[in-house]
Amino acid sequence: MKSRNKFFIVALTALVMLLPRCSKKLEEQPYTVFTVDYFKTPSGFQNGVYALYSGMRFLYGPEGAVNIGCAGTDEWSMGGEVRRQVGSDLYTLCDYSMDNTSGAILTPWNRSFNNINLANGLVEYAKDVAIPDAAKNTLLGEIRFLRGLYYFNLVQYFGAVPLDLGSGDLKFNQKPFQGFNRLPTAEIFVKDYQLILEDFTFATQNLPDKRPADAFKLSKSAAFHMLAKAYLHRSYSAAKQPTDTKSAYDAAMELINNQAKYGVALQANYADVHKPNNDYNSEILLSIERIPGNFAADEVGDPPNTIGGGKGVDAANDFCGDYTSVRSPTIQSGTKPVNTRTVQYGRPIRRMCPTPWLFNVAFADKFNDSRYEGSFRTVYIASVTGGGFTANTDTGFVMALSNRIADSLNGIVPAGPRLKPYRVIAPREFYFVGGSVDQSDLVTSNMYPSLSKYEDPGKGLANNPGSRPFVVAKLSETYLMAAEAGMILNNKAQAMDFINILKLRAAYRPGLAPAEVTNRYNVIKLTDANQVTLDYILDERTRELCGESIRWPDLAARGKLIERAKLYNTDAAPKITANKHELRPIPREQLDRVTDADKGKYQNPGY
Repeated sequence: MKSRNKFFIVALTALVMLLPRCSKKLEEQPYTVFTVDYFKTPSGFQNGVYALYSGMRFLYGPEGAVNIGCAGTDEWSMGGEVRRQVGSDLYTLCDYSMDNTSGAILTPWNRSFNNINLANGLVEYAKDVAIPDAAKNTLLGEIRFLRGLYYFNLVQYFGAVPLDLGSGDLKFNQKPFQGFNRLPTAEIFVKDYQLILEDFTFATQNLPDKRPADAFKLSKSAAFHMLAKAYLHRSYSAAKQPTDTKSAYDAAMELINNQAKYGVALQANYADVHKPNNDYNSEILLSIERIPGNFAADEVGDPPNTIGGGKGVDAANDFCGDYTSVRSPTIQSGTKPVNTRTVQYGRPIRRMCPTPWLFNVAFADKFNDSRYEGSFRTVYIASVTGGGFTANTDTGFVMALSNRIADSLNGIVPAGPRLKPYRVIAPREFYFVGGSVDQSDLVTSNMYPSLSKYEDPGKGLANNPGSRPFVVAKLSETYLMAAEAGMILNNKAQAMDFINILKLRAAYRPGLAPAEVTNRYNVIKLTDANQVTLDYILDERTRELCGESIRWPDLAARGKLIERAKLYNTDAAPKITANKHELRPIPREQLDRVTDADKGKYQNPGY
């Protein structure tokens, strides 16, 4: 939701001026003491909900949240900047030698339980809030959805987490507590998922059908989506129930079959889903909002002076290759046409780099399938004038889709001062993706395909974090979950149809004649339902959802993390270990605060 930065501590200051002839004594009645009774007032209750929305900013968009969801998977490996920082949190997240002091681990842990406790309090005090029942139930739908989402994030990464924060299961705790109610983990894990599903179910029954056109106030579309996802994830877990897959399918189908009712629809053009200034399109069911450019209100810091740790969208920079290092061809070898960082392209911080599998296999067909070009930047415009370039006008360089295209363009058009001063970089030259991590290359040092989904042309300065809404759920994933559940339920034909709906959209590009769209679709569509396997669906999830901070839990929940990281990520392969890395470690900071001397029994296996 917009402007969700209202905090619930109210301070009233009285200033009394005594006149010279005043004979009355001053009677003090301080109003600066905050108590939980504030949550029982209409404004306090509403502001508590706002705070729950605001807390989600720690979990979607900052560097730690992006890394814990993306790095070290089959999709993403270490960028050049991380590779220079062996031993850092970022490096360890990429190669799986992480420990339990990592900042990216601490953030979701430390920033979730306070909000869960707040949600528990709001649920508890709702009966005392003097607002109409209909409005109260809507707010309770928001509260319980957000509590469910906080818990779902924790369970996906850490396994069993406490429901009892010191005063009983789901009770608002107001006292210091140094216990850790996560044992027995198998029993708590079952209770966690039951709570998550109950909260999302309540949300499907009490939230409005549609969200506003220009805000991500929660609605039933997000609730049905997350309910389907929670059922699907539980169906792969030790807590699974026989009806989970069917329940996931039913929740997804409720949304797919009633798109007009819930105000949702796929965008016609894949690239438009994440296009700047189109953040509130009909495909996006839920995003975590910021106020554009307002770092103080977004609790990022003003000006932002740190990387990660705040609530800004560091994803706007984390996937950027070093476009400032690219030189023009030999005849113009002294020129770096995009030497000045730009707001559009962001800070080339080089945290995460695509794996060769991502570029060469998942996105093998970059002609008939538009999703690669809809997810990655391929053309850079010059940011400086000189050496045959005019800033903001001329092409600075191009990241070619294939070696053949690069060779063709570089061979057909001579590289002269005005004929073609820009460089066409072949995939074999890409950093890491092309097989080299030689940072002495003066032509393409540290440059690789950069994710464009989070580019933020309105963020003010190139080095700033972004402040666009960060996508949590979109309708294309709902289709993929319905396909996956359908496949498991032995309806592969329908699963194929759902995947082909997305492939038909992927064949479309603006300006193509309908016949050409059909031709391209015929190349990429599935024609045999037996092609629909879990691995194929995971590949398709990459094409639709690449870089959206859900890959690690996607793979871990389905038991595919170890296998696919070893196959497709050369940085992670030597380090990742079965029966350990399917879960993140419980933070050491948490264990240090537990009074129980036997702290090891609370840790996840292998750590």
